[in-house]
Amino acid sequence: MEWLHYLSYFFGGAFLANGVPHFVSGVTGHPFQSPFAKPPGEGLSSSTVNVLWGFLNLVIGHGLLCRVGSFDLRATGHIAAAGAGALVMGLMLARHFGRFHGGNRPGGS
Repeated sequence: MEWLHYLSYFFGGAFLANGVPHFVSGVTGHPFQSPFAKPPGEGLSSSTVNVLWGFLNLVIGHGLLCRVGSFDLRATGHIAAAGAGALVMGLMLARHFGRFHGGNRPGGS
């Protein structure tokens, strides 16, 4: 069953990584893409929607990390699984949102 815990930690890290840009954009009063925009994931949602969406992602991430198994910040495997999830989600978000904000220019700048 322990592999299911690692899978939960991976997705917990992914949800935490997804929650950060939405929550930060929302609390700073900026509109940002969300699944609730038109078209979904491409149009802009209000800052309020992004605070709520980001907060929900943070709550889910917390649940997957802290309520499944016994996540330990000192256990390398636990941190590696959560970190891998955050990294994979971060790279996916960078590619997706970079299309709208100029982050995917040739040459890396």
